[in-house]
This record gives sequence, structure tokens and C-alpha cells, in this order.
Amino acid sequence: MKTAIVTSAIFVIVYSGYSQTMNTIAYPQTKKEPVTDTYFGTAVSDPYRWLEDDRSAETKAWVQAENKVTQHYLEAIPYRQDIKKRLETLWNYEKYSAPFKESKYTYFYKNDGLQNQAVLYRQVDDGEPEVFLDPNTFSADGTTSLAGISFTKDGSLAAYQLSEGGSDWRKVIVIKTGDKAIVGDTLIDVKFSDIAWHGNDGFYYSSYDKPKEGSQLSGMTQHHKLYYHKLGTSQREDKLVFGGETTPRRYIGAWLTEDQRFLAITAANSTSGNELYIRDLSKPGSPIVPVITGFDTNNELVDNQGSTLYIYTNLNAPNYRLVTVDAANPGQQNWKDLIPQTRQVLTISTGGGKLFTHYLKDAISQVKQYDMNGKLEHEIQLPGVGTASGFHAKKHEKNLYFTFTSYIYPATIFKYDIATGRSVLYKKSGVKFNPGLYESKQVFYTSKDGTRIPMIITHKKGIPLNGKNPTLLYGYGGFNVSLTPAFSVSTIILLEQGGVYAVPNLRGGGEYGEEWHIAGTKLHKQNVFDDFIAAAEYLISNHYTSSAYLAISGGSNGGLLVGAAMTQRPELFRVALPAVGVLDMLRYHQFTAGAGWAYDYGTAEDSKEMFDYLYRYSPYHALKNGVSYPATLVTTADHDDRVVPAHSFKFAARLQEYQHGTAPVLIRIETKAGHGAGKSTAQIIDEQTDKWAFMLHNMGLDFKQQD
Repeated sequence: MKTAIVTSAIFVIVYSGYSQTMNTIAYPQTKKEPVTDTYFGTAVSDPYRWLEDDRSAETKAWVQAENKVTQHYLEAIPYRQDIKKRLETLWNYEKYSAPFKESKYTYFYKNDGLQNQAVLYRQVDDGEPEVFLDPNTFSADGTTSLAGISFTKDGSLAAYQLSEGGSDWRKVIVIKTGDKAIVGDTLIDVKFSDIAWHGNDGFYYSSYDKPKEGSQLSGMTQHHKLYYHKLGTSQREDKLVFGGETTPRRYIGAWLTEDQRFLAITAANSTSGNELYIRDLSKPGSPIVPVITGFDTNNELVDNQGSTLYIYTNLNAPNYRLVTVDAANPGQQNWKDLIPQTRQVLTISTGGGKLFTHYLKDAISQVKQYDMNGKLEHEIQLPGVGTASGFHAKKHEKNLYFTFTSYIYPATIFKYDIATGRSVLYKKSGVKFNPGLYESKQVFYTSKDGTRIPMIITHKKGIPLNGKNPTLLYGYGGFNVSLTPAFSVSTIILLEQGGVYAVPNLRGGGEYGEEWHIAGTKLHKQNVFDDFIAAAEYLISNHYTSSAYLAISGGSNGGLLVGAAMTQRPELFRVALPAVGVLDMLRYHQFTAGAGWAYDYGTAEDSKEMFDYLYRYSPYHALKNGVSYPATLVTTADHDDRVVPAHSFKFAARLQEYQHGTAPVLIRIETKAGHGAGKSTAQIIDEQTDKWAFMLHNMGLDFKQQD
């Protein structure tokens, strides 16, 4: 239960600046309103609630004032431009995606170096590549991105999605692939959707009713709907297939088997657990049939052979398994194990009429090839210890492509022969980086409750373990997401400076299956923070760094992680970098799609126990007046309609009010950007420049120029 009291009295706090050797910070004036909510008899003050209205003139003025202060501070860091120039040099190389086949064409993405968006090319066999779609022409400033594309089975039509300014809301444009002529009208207000073509007549897609114009608070997205759009007709005529008032679900997805026989529908009310339905499109008028209902397990139709369905599931298998069942009687009582659960977490892909099993062993990739009867054919030899991704292709293909990477192995594309199981180098990364100068090793440490946690530590070979190395500890710990080794151009900046990059695999993630995930959710969420804090303590006790040289970073749910860690152990860290974070745990579910995160977090209305738990660690509420918090650079974006910027606004305002001592508290608010995907190269480089400059400056370190 909750009640809210808002009085009309308004008073203004003017934050006095403090002296730095560089300059004096005078934070903007931020008004406070005496707003109080009552949860199960506990009164909770929320004086910065007015900042939730991100479209109001008052909030926009505050954003401009905060950005002005932040930019003034960052511009005064003497080596900021040197970092930017170094990043631009490192970034300026050709980047390719793994190719994929559609009809006679091979498609791939390529960025020449510093292009704001990657360009989609195509070629026939070994012919000269041609530009198919260039997102850099979609907008003058490079902030409109290509957010997905789907082709008809014969490859003659394609539907591609546009994201403007990083928003999750999309437009869908259909073109003929031969001459790129537009077909029909542009679809608008599409969100969290794939495009599933049925023949050449039309496709399935998902969306919500677009919220009315107003604040993000009034923009809650509730019932997802699956539609069928017939080419040549208006979007207003699109047929509702699933969802809406009759079957209300927050997330609905659709996929067609390659032979176009089965429509698979997934339906969920949170980010974990889903129902699975099928419709046999070979039989006109056939009903939508439930395969499994309820939201306790994750289930996906990955392929079919005739009427035999291949289902990937964690039902009675926390580490997942692959089962088969006949579509005529698809209930779980008829499921048969094809690839049983093992001790390692399983994911599945298909290509060339084969099954590819991708296992995680302590967050490291292992890949095997099976035939469709579950017989092992090959164990794929990977070039090292790291992350392999891809292994997708049409059933008739003889080859496929995969990408391999690690923290010191730039993303490299390999061509794989399905019959022989042999791989050859296809595209080597052109980044100017010498892996031989660096090392990346996995260690295990003990968390507060005795749980063994893996962490990969990367740094230049031969650095002294004297506690003085600038260190960035990065984490996530939620939503069944696995953090596996991946190369980052930006991280080269830290490694070149003799720094340390550390990534632990916290509970809440998916590295060890559903049990590992559940151990970091709801009333177990503190485990995630304890794991992260224990990682910091390991780095310090083993002399990689010390509190004076330790920064923490994370985005989205990782932003929550940073906010919780810095409020629980402020003395442990020198710098905090919470990005697009979920920072108000009492109200997160009242914004846009936030209600769907309740499986991981719980909500303040669930019970007094759940409220008390959330209230205790919620970063916005956990801040205390007069505490010396780390130097903090909060980052968010004005078009983030997933984790709305109100979280960051309110947290930064209160942190500026409460901060004791000389460590700066700044907020960097990107314009024409969203939750992260689709940012232009220029935006990414600018943000990474500011992050490294802020971190090194607040550690009292210089930036060493590189040859």
C-alpha cells in the first residue's frame, strides 16, 4: 500500500561550490518540493520528483545548467583532448560484421573507421560489394540508426527498422531489394519487435499503444500486441493476432520456421519466463496452440523438421536442454530430450541443417556441432580462451561464419566448413593493438557468503603490483545476462596507461544457469552487490590497486550496481561511473517498460518485506547527508525511454546536495541518444573521452602520450 502527499510549498537549495586545484564547481540551483510517499506505514521523502517530468521547461533548463557545469569541468582537464585524439586514432580502422546470406547476395556491415553508423553492403559471390543501406544518410547528425532488418525467404523484399535519436520506438520501411524501391507506407510506433515475414504478402510485428504526449511517467507501456501487416494496406488495418485485452502480456515476439510452416509466439510478463504458442500456417484457419503456458521457465522454438519441433527450454533444467515434440501434441508431457542438460549453460543455434551447442564454462565459450538427431559431429576448435558468437546459416548453406573475441583478442571473423568442421580466417581486425604486450587471466575469489566468483583481470604484462595501478572494475549482475570476454577499443586507453580492467561474473547473471540468476534477484539482490564489493577487495588485497586508484562502472542494471556499491561502501572507491542506471527502486516500475523488470527486482507494493529490502539498497534513497562519496560522473540520455533519465536526474541532484568533501558530482546528459544502442561513433568517442578523463584526473594521474 502506498499514499502520496504533495504540498504546495517550494523552496530552493543553492549548492555552494568547493575548491579544486583546477577550478571551483558551483552546482546549479535545484529546487526541492516536499513530496512524501507512505509505504506500509513508512514515510519516504522524494523532493526531486519534479525532475521525472523530463519534457517540462523547468527540467530542460536544469539539464542545460547541469550539462554546462559538467562540460566546464571536463574541458579544464588538460589532457582531455589528448585522450580524444588517441581514441579517434584507435577507432579509425575498418570494422566488419560476420556475413549472412539472403538469396544470391551475401550481406555484411562495414564501418570505414569513424563513420557514425555502420553501412550495410551486399555482394554476389566474390563480386564487388555495393552499398545496400547507408544509415549515415538517414539524418544529418548521424543519430538515426538502422535497428534491424528482415528479408523474405526469397530475398526479394526487406523490412528494416529505424531508431531516431536512440529511442526504442521504431519506424519500419519495406523495400524491394532489387532496386530498393519503397513498398507501401512506413509503419510507425513499433517497439521491442522483430519482423517475421510470411511469404511475400506481409509480416508479423509487435508493439504497444503509443503513450500520449507528456512526461515519461505517463508513458507506461503495458500490453504488447502482435499484429499482421499485409503489404499494400494501411497500418490502421493491421490484424491483431495475439495480445491486447484478451491475452494481456508485456512482451510478445513472433518467429517463423525457415520452411514457413510454423508461426512461433512467445509471450511474457517480465524479462524472465515465457509462454510458447504455435500456429500451423500450412493449414488455413488453424488455431494458435499452447505448447507451454505459465511464466516460470524460458522456452523457445529453434527449428523444425516436418512436424517435429525443436524446443530450447530450462523447464526441469536450470542450465537448459533441447527437446523434441510432435506439433500435433506439443504439450510438455510429450517432450523428449535430444540434447540433455549438462553442468555448463547451453544455448542453441542452427545452420546447414545442423545444431550448434554453445556452452559456457566459467563464462568461456565451448561450441559443438550435432546432427538433427542429436549425434555429435564436431567440437569446434576456437583460437583461444574467449567468446565465440554466430554459427547461424540457412539449412542449405555449406559454410557459416562466426566471430571470436576476448579482452585482448580483437573481434575476428572465421569462415566455418560445416561438413569438415574446419575454420579459416575470414576477416582479421585492423585495430592497432598488440595482444602480446598484455595478459588476461581468470581468477576466483570468495564473496561475503562464501560463494566462489570468477573474475577476468586484464593488464599490460609486467605491471608492478604495488597498489597504484588505475583500475576499472566493471559489472552487471542481473537479468540472466552473461558477461563473457569481449574486446573493447575504448579499454585500450586504460591498458596503455598501465591500468587494470577487471570483470567479475556476479550472481544475477546467466553464467551458471537459472540458479545463478535467481541467486541475484528480489530478496537476494544484495548478493550481487556483495559479489562486486568482494571483487574490489580482492583487487586491493592482491595489490593490483588501492581505493585511491579504483573506479567502478556499469550501465542500466549495472548502473544500479554502481549506485548500490558506492552508497554501501563509499570509502572503497575513488571514482564511480553509473550509466543509464536504475537508481530509484521504489518507482522504477512506474516508468515505460519498467514493470517488466519486477521478476528480478520485485516492487515496493509487493509486501512490506519487499519494500523494506528495496528501500534499504535503492541508491537514490540510500544516500546520506554529509558522507564523502567517490568522485561521480553520472551519465544518461534524453531519449532513453527504457531506463528513463529521471533516475539519473534525481540521484545526481540528491548526491550533489549530500556530498561532503571535494570529490565532484557531475551528470552528463547526452542529447539525441537513448539507452545505448544506435549511438553515433562521434557520441561514443566523446562519452568515452569524458569517462577516461574524469577517472584519471580524479585519481591525480597524468595521461601518457603513446607513440
